[in-house]
Amino acid sequence: MNQDDLFKKISSHAKEYGFIFPSSEIYDGLAAVYDYGQNGVELKNNIRHYWWKAMVQMHENIVGLDTAIFMHPTTWKASGHVDAFNDPLIDNKDSKKRYRADVLLEDYAEKQLQKAEKEIQKAAKRFGESFDAQMFRETNPRVKKYLAEAEETLKRMAGHLEKGELDEVKQLIEEKGIADPVSGSKNWTDVRQFNLMFGTQMGSVAEGGSQLYLRPETAQGIFVNFLNVQKTGRMKIPFGIAQTGKAFRNEIVARQFIFRMREFEQMEMQFFVRPGEEMKWYGYWKEQRLKWHLALGLDDSLYRYHDHEKLAHYANAAADIEFRFPFGFKELEGIHSRTDFDLKRHEEYSGKKLQFFDPEINESYVPYVVETSVGLDRLFLSVLSGAYREEKLDDSSERVVLSIPPALAPVKVAVLPLLKKDGLPEIAREVMQGLELEYNCQYDEKDAIGRRYRRHDAIGTPLCVTVDHQTKEDRSVTLRDRDSMEQIRVPLEELEERVKKKVSFTELLLKLK
Repeated sequence: MNQDDLFKKISSHAKEYGFIFPSSEIYDGLAAVYDYGQNGVELKNNIRHYWWKAMVQMHENIVGLDTAIFMHPTTWKASGHVDAFNDPLIDNKDSKKRYRADVLLEDYAEKQLQKAEKEIQKAAKRFGESFDAQMFRETNPRVKKYLAEAEETLKRMAGHLEKGELDEVKQLIEEKGIADPVSGSKNWTDVRQFNLMFGTQMGSVAEGGSQLYLRPETAQGIFVNFLNVQKTGRMKIPFGIAQTGKAFRNEIVARQFIFRMREFEQMEMQFFVRPGEEMKWYGYWKEQRLKWHLALGLDDSLYRYHDHEKLAHYANAAADIEFRFPFGFKELEGIHSRTDFDLKRHEEYSGKKLQFFDPEINESYVPYVVETSVGLDRLFLSVLSGAYREEKLDDSSERVVLSIPPALAPVKVAVLPLLKKDGLPEIAREVMQGLELEYNCQYDEKDAIGRRYRRHDAIGTPLCVTVDHQTKEDRSVTLRDRDSMEQIRVPLEELEERVKKKVSFTELLLKLK
C-alpha cells in the first residue's frame, strides 16, 4: 500500500469509528477545523493525561497553569507576534492554489532523503547481512548526491528566510523545478509574508471595541505569570511551568487532516534556568522528551531529531522531534533554548521587573528559558498513524486493528456476554461494575463474538472479557489480547489485577523512571 492510500485509510477510519469528524459537517464543514468524536475525545484526554503526569506530577520543580485565551494586546507586540509571526506564501497562477514556500522546499528536500533511503534499502537486500549502511551512505555517489541536495536546499532556504530575501526563496523554488502538487504547473507568483494571528474585538460594539487576538501559542501566558507562580509557589531556579490549552492560527495552507489546523491544542512547558546553564538543560530536555515518546512503544524508527538550521528570533538552539507520518517525517515536538528574550521583552513593554533573586550567588537576573512544545492534535495523529494495521489472519480473513498503546486506548476493556440469555448478561454486568470505576469499559452484546472482537480491534481496545457458560460453573472468563489475539481463562478474582498490569498509566510511567 502506498503512503497516500494509507493516509486516506487512516483518515477514513478515524471518522468511521468515532475518532474525528469534520466540524459542522451538515453544513458542508469548515476547512481545517475538526471535532473529536466519542472515541477521539477519550484518546485525546488520555494523551493529555500521560503528558501532564509525566511532566508535572513526576517533577517536583514543575507546576501547572491554565491561562486565558484572551490576553492584553500589548502581550503580542512584546512577544514579536504582531511584527514577525508570518508565513511565506506563494500562489500558482494556473491552479490558483496557495502554498507555504518553505513547506514546498522542505517537501522537496524530504523527497531527496527518501530517494537516498530507497537506494540504501535496495543495497541492503542485495548485500544481505554483510551490508554496512553507514559506509554505503558515505561512499555511494547516488546516495551522497541525494543527501547533499537535501542539505543544500534547506540551508539556502534557511539563509534566505533569515534575511527576509523572499525573491531568493522564489528563485530557489524555480531553480529546483518544484511544481504545483495539484496541477504540475511551475508558474509561480512572488513570495509574500502573511500574519497568522486571528484578530477580534472586545466591547459592546465593534466600533468602540479594543483590538484583541486569539492567542497563537500558550507560552506567553506562562511568561506573564512568571513572578506570580514563582512567588506564590516559592519556586527556586531551575523550575518549570506547564500548560495545555487551545491556540489559534489563521493557516492559509491548512492541510493533511489534523496535522495543521486553525484551532488546535498545545502542551508546553517553560523551564526557567540560570543564565549560562541553558545548554545543559536544553540537552537534558531534548533527551527526556524523546524518551517520553519512545515509552509509548510505537516503532522507534518512526522518530528522529532534526536540529534547526534557521533559528527563531528568540532562540540560541532548537531541535524538533520528528515523526514519520504517512506523508513523511514532520515536526511532532519542538525543544527550544529561548534565552531571556521573552521575559526581557515583557519587562520592556510592561515596565515591570521580571527577575529572580538567586540566594546561591546573591544576585538578581532575568532567567533563561528552555521550552518543550508539542501539539496534542499532532500527537493524536502520530498515535493513529503508528498504530494502524491491516492484517491477514491464518484463516485467510482480514482485520483492521489499532495497536494503540494500552494506557492511551479509548476503551480499556470490552465486556462481552457470549449470548444474550442464560444469565450471561447479568454476570457480564457484574464484571463491568467491578472495573468501570477505574477504567473506561464498554459492554457489548450485539452480533456474533467474532464481529465484536473485530469492532474492538478497530477502535484499539486492548482487552476483551468474554463471559460464557463456563463462567457460571467456575467463575472464570476468557481474556483476549488485542495484538496477539491470544485467549486465556482467568479467574474473576484475578481479572482486575491483570487488567491493571496491561492498561494502567502506572505501567507506562514506570518506563520513564
